[in-house]
Amino acid sequence: MSLLVNFLAFQVAWFSAVISAAAGQPWIGMSVMAVAVMLHMTLVARPATELGLVVVCAVIGGTWDSVLVALGWVSYPSGMLHDAFAPYWIVGMWMLFATTLNVSLGWLKSRASLAVLFGVAGGPLAYLTGAKLGGIVLSQPLFALMALAAGWGIMMPLLLIVARRLDGVTVRSAARTGWILD
Repeated sequence: MSLLVNFLAFQVAWFSAVISAAAGQPWIGMSVMAVAVMLHMTLVARPATELGLVVVCAVIGGTWDSVLVALGWVSYPSGMLHDAFAPYWIVGMWMLFATTLNVSLGWLKSRASLAVLFGVAGGPLAYLTGAKLGGIVLSQPLFALMALAAGWGIMMPLLLIVARRLDGVTVRSAARTGWILD
């Protein structure tokens, strides 16, 4: 899969999701993200393995964002199915993010320290950008940004470890696909 295609698909879908959520129509961005994830699945060597990564990221990320919502540090203007959970389009955003872990962010897999720094800086920056565009509200900005930095500093290397195990992009020999052998 092309790094450029992966990067551009992520950017277009990310901005579509945030902007449409800000406009009160999160289903539009969710549709764009679904197309981007499906495109990704058609271009990878092992779609079923890569889909496992997408599901794991959705669970981890959806849980994380739901904790921030439950604490009252983050809120969303649209797409909420329940007050205590992150909106469906944020879960879609985590699924979209998963498509970058073995492609455009794959270079971070062997660089744990950089992955931590990328998470500490990049996570809060993405949420700040989302807030500036109106797709998210940082109800308690200081606590939210500190929690986002800490959470992303932990999650980024963790998700890259999962991505190494659930790599549907790289063609590997059968002897190197086991969790314990790698």
